[in-house]
Amino acid sequence: YRAMTFTRRRFLKASAAGFGAAVLSFGLTGCSLNDDDDETTKQIPVNFDHGVASGDPLADSLIIWTRITPLENVTSVNVVWQASTDANFTTISHDGETQVSDATDFTLKVDLQGLDANTTYYYRFISNGKTSPTGAGKTLPTDNIEQVKFAVVSCANYPAGYFHVYGEIAKQTDLDAVLHLGDYIYEYGNTGYATEDAAELGRLLPDDNSDEIISLADYRKRYAHYRKDDNLQAAHSHCAFITVWDDHEITNDTWHSGAENHNDGEGEFSERKMHALQAYFEWMPIRNVADKERIYRRFEFGNLVSLHMLDTRVLARDEQVNYADFDLTSSQGQTDFVAAISSPTRALLGNEQLTWLTDGLTTATTQWQVLGQQVLMTKMHLPLEILQLLMNIQVTQANGADPSALLAQANTLFSELAQIKGRVLAGDPTVTSEQRARVETTAPYNLDAWDGYAYEREQILGTAIAAQKNLVVLAGDTHNSWAGQLVTDASNPVSAKAAAGVEFATSSVSSPGLENYLALNTQSNEAVAQIEQVIALLVNDLAYNNLVERGYLTVTFTQQQALAQWQYVSSVKTADYTLLNERQKALSVQAGNPTLQMV
Repeated sequence: YRAMTFTRRRFLKASAAGFGAAVLSFGLTGCSLNDDDDETTKQIPVNFDHGVASGDPLADSLIIWTRITPLENVTSVNVVWQASTDANFTTISHDGETQVSDATDFTLKVDLQGLDANTTYYYRFISNGKTSPTGAGKTLPTDNIEQVKFAVVSCANYPAGYFHVYGEIAKQTDLDAVLHLGDYIYEYGNTGYATEDAAELGRLLPDDNSDEIISLADYRKRYAHYRKDDNLQAAHSHCAFITVWDDHEITNDTWHSGAENHNDGEGEFSERKMHALQAYFEWMPIRNVADKERIYRRFEFGNLVSLHMLDTRVLARDEQVNYADFDLTSSQGQTDFVAAISSPTRALLGNEQLTWLTDGLTTATTQWQVLGQQVLMTKMHLPLEILQLLMNIQVTQANGADPSALLAQANTLFSELAQIKGRVLAGDPTVTSEQRARVETTAPYNLDAWDGYAYEREQILGTAIAAQKNLVVLAGDTHNSWAGQLVTDASNPVSAKAAAGVEFATSSVSSPGLENYLALNTQSNEAVAQIEQVIALLVNDLAYNNLVERGYLTVTFTQQQALAQWQYVSSVKTADYTLLNERQKALSVQAGNPTLQMV
């Protein structure tokens, strides 16, 4: 089986034509690098400027990826691939050759087939005398295993800072996969979001890609620029990635038929979306699918973990609810608002994907059910007073005005409400009804997250409870770290106000978080820690948050527990950095007991 005698010519035209298609590789082809072929493509000088990558590992297959940069103006180039179970390629298990062209931006994906389970494979590419760097990726186990470990990462904005986080992930020696939960690129130009330090850091986007990206050529160039980053290349070559998109791979706050950042003069949104998705499938090590909007998929790690990768952004998401449409100062307005975000007709996953997920959760036999997805599922409900003040701060900053008075007011309000909440929790009988209402009249702070799509969330949590599954949800998107208890609503028909699982959310690679809006970078470490404690107190289901640091998350699964560990870098604004050991945090959840525990 491993020594199938496919000829080189048989593979030559099996190029990745179309929308991110992959060439299948079944083993050794017995081909030579020097047999007769079209001479016009043989001696073209090339580089591998964008490194190599692997992804979508299964027990018997693995996607490997590269991009060839021709140094002359040509339309196609021949590329050879090789894979081996040893880093020196002493014995080749798979090889072959194909032709890549400008139709796929000279990117190549090969789907290695017939691999051994739970095995690390090394791979490389050769074109016109040039050999790529070597990459490594591990196939999935099929039997009983003791441990699965993921690195979880999201939100990498190139102009916002250095990609030190990717470099740290590349140093991890015991990862089974890297889960990238979206915002792999950002669509803004050099004058867009979080670009104020880009020139000083040497992180400006190139002149031919310095505006907001809209066309297919724009998206391709943006990926190409990101993938020249040494730290990102190191992470990709080190370990297989399992990826899903969020909004910025297309444009900010995308939903199925539009986006906040798709404006008049930018053409049809559907056309822009398809340009973005085509570039994504070309540049990411993801297995090709027939319908490019249906990337939800499942990965089985032996008897231990079922990883359900979800799309909460492109396939079925309805447009976000807008606070401005409701009078939250009136009881009727609050009632209308709750009815809107809880409506059973509001979709985030959509019926097809939701049914696929709940069926998968119900029938799974693995110890842990893990959702790899984009946005926070924890109920992040803040007192309405705070929410209104935060909105005023954002509006003030957006208008270029000085928010310092409002920020001082926010600090006072946080402290005041925290004292009341503490008294409520302690059972203080002197708490007045008006004080209680101040901390118990709450609303979600982010309607782009699951809080804006409550019905489907209840379906998932109810399923996990009914099926008695150990549920762990992973999230990105917010640029800050969170750990939350996933609790059903009082109206959940399966189990009202019950713990269904936990959520671990990673910080960002470089995008700024709440510290940017609350001016936390100007405050002492003690003051920051106090604000973080206050927010955890005021949000009922929240156990942990980090509001200021950039970093990533590892989650280690055993039969007994899931252990989440957050790592942070000292700065993404300086080339030199350290790990912030004093800010590391670990929480765990035990199998059979969906309650977060500090470690």
